[in-house]
This record gives sequence, structure tokens and C-alpha cells, in this order.
Amino acid sequence: MKLTELNLHHFRNYDEAQVEFSPQINVLIGENAQGKTNLLESIYVLAMTRSHRTNNDRELIEFGKDAAQIKGNVQRELGSLKLELDIGKHGKKAKANHLEKARLSEYLGQLNVILFAPEDLALVKGAPTVRRRFIDMEFGQVSPKYLHDLTQYRDILKQRNRYLKQLQSHEAQDQLYLEVLSEQLAAVGGAIISQRVKFLSELEGYAQKLHQSITQGKEKMTFEYSSTVKDAATLTEVELSEALMELYQQNQAKEIFQGTTLYGPHRDDVRFLINQKNVQTYGSQGQQRTTALSVKLAEIDLMKNQTGEYPVLLLDDVLSELDGARQTHLLKTIQDKVQTFLTTPGLSDVARNLIKEPRIFHIRDGQIIPEKQPELKTEVFYPTKQDKTANKE
Repeated sequence: MKLTELNLHHFRNYDEAQVEFSPQINVLIGENAQGKTNLLESIYVLAMTRSHRTNNDRELIEFGKDAAQIKGNVQRELGSLKLELDIGKHGKKAKANHLEKARLSEYLGQLNVILFAPEDLALVKGAPTVRRRFIDMEFGQVSPKYLHDLTQYRDILKQRNRYLKQLQSHEAQDQLYLEVLSEQLAAVGGAIISQRVKFLSELEGYAQKLHQSITQGKEKMTFEYSSTVKDAATLTEVELSEALMELYQQNQAKEIFQGTTLYGPHRDDVRFLINQKNVQTYGSQGQQRTTALSVKLAEIDLMKNQTGEYPVLLLDDVLSELDGARQTHLLKTIQDKVQTFLTTPGLSDVARNLIKEPRIFHIRDGQIIPEKQPELKTEVFYPTKQDKTANKE
């Protein structure tokens, strides 16, 4: 999967922009506040229909304008695909090959991306919400069923929490309706946990190999799914749903008193263990960064296995956060494997020596300036008298 061309119209600080990309590594060089991260963000938004930097779509539109548009040409194994995302005051519209999708969820998966930004180093030491968001965003790209179940779960959860608050304030008294909502939530909640456990098991396999390579076999990394359901990783989907329903029944009074749902996948977490020790708690900063790097890079192979194609990799100023050894491992992993977009104020000597034939773009005040590619040196051959004689013979 490759993004061959991108067109921006009133997106962030880009009034109009059109650019063609290399199928290998594209380096976006620029100082702060010039637009290099905005360009990377536009690719993410085109793929995910939402930004990783803001929940306010209005911020994606150029100041003083009413709407923004992102267009992209994607080359997939089955052929080319034209994507278009319109962002306006009244929401977003997404099209694939000029056909508008009724729901944004139907559009997801047309262009798969993996984003690795400095804040992703908080994947390990950050709050559980960071890891849940990671799971939902990444797995939702490759599994329409997971995305559907997650959307359904969030809708039911919102209804159930609203009704719990009404019961808490005595605005409502019908606990039969609460039981109906609990049954619905438990059914889809069990499906979500079951899928998460399977996805994480596969991701763990890829991450272990990468982590052992980075640490030269000195460390073994494992994942542990931490759930409000006891022994969740060992239960079937049906058993998970039954266990959730039992928790809702046993703790009904407690949930009404607090006015919120206390059990389910929206409360779950993932622990990363290094040699059986929780790296969030006991790991050094170096171990935490190596773990985050291994997990993010493992997504590349996971998506390839799930979809049949490699995703597009977006690296937002990550090199400056990694030491030489981790830079080397990152760049060797992606070289000749996945189309990559890398933002940086400037390339380090390590990066310049490792990246083969990058296409470099300089970003200045919302302008994309391709760096002139070095011309191939050609030697002019002037035949001697002896050569001419030989040719005639």
C-alpha cells in the first residue's frame, strides 16, 4: 500500500498544495511551525477521518476559511484508489473512487497508517486510556467487525451511564430497563475483549522478535491483558459475556450509587512485561522506550498479516527522541519494506548513512519544496581510432 499523491485545500496552514511521493522513504524537513507535522497529520486524517492532535475539526481548516479538503491517490495490490475527505462546519464527508460513504466507519481501512510520534513513547508509562486508545485505533483499521462492535459498545455504554445517573438521582426507577442495557453491553463487551486478546497475542509474537533483536536476546517481552473480568484471556466470548453480566448484577447497587459503569473493556488495560517484570513500574527509561518502539514496529507485520498489504508508516520527529542504536534499528526495520513519511528538523549522520535514496522535501511556511534529486553521472565515450577500426571489422 502506497500513497502516491496528496492534494490539500485549505488544510491547516496549507492554502493549496499538491505533492507526489516516493514509494520508499519521504523525509519532510523544516523548522517548527512551518507545516511539516501538518502535512503528516493530513495523511493521518485522510486515512483515519480524524486527527491525532485535536478533537476539534475546526482547527484542521485554514484560518478564515469555511472548509478543508484532502485528496489522495493510493496504490494497492488490487489497483489504484482515489480517496477524498471533505471537512466542513457540519461534519465530514468521505469518498472512495468518487463514491460517498454513508458512514465514516465504512471508509476506514482504505488507507492503513501507523503513526509513531514522541507522545507514543507514553504508550508504556502513560495512563490506561492511552493503551486502550492504541488498541482501538490500530485494531479498528484492520478489523471491520471490531470497529463495528466498538461503536456499538460505546453507544450502549453511553445509554447505560445516562440511565444509571437517572436512577442515582431518582429521576428513573425502572431497573428492568437497566437489565436490558446490561445484557446488551455484556454481549458486545465479551466480543470486544475476546478480539482484543487474540489481536494482542498476535502482536506480542511480532514484538517479541523485534525486542529480542534490539536487546540482543538479553530481554524477553510479554503482554498481559488486564481486565475487570477475572482470567479474561482464558475465557471464550460467551463466557466473557456471562462473566460481565454477572458483574453487572452483583454490583448493580454500587454502579447506581456512583452513576457509571464500572466493568467492561472500557476499563481494561495492557501490561508490558520485561523478563516477567512490569516495565511500566520497574523498567528503566531505556527499557520503556525500547518496548514502545518494539510494539509500534510490530504493528507493521500485524497489519500485513491481517490485510495482505503493508501499511504506510508516519514518523513524527521520532528520530530526535531515540539514541543512535534505536535509530539504527528503526531505520533498518523499515528500509525497503514499508512506505515511510518522516518529519525532522534535520537528518542526523546516522539517518543519512542508513536511508537509501530518500525523497526529501523542505517545508517552509506552508510550502512544499522538493529537494533536487542528484543526477546520475554519465561518462561520455569518445572512440579512439583503434576503436573505430575494431567496430568496422
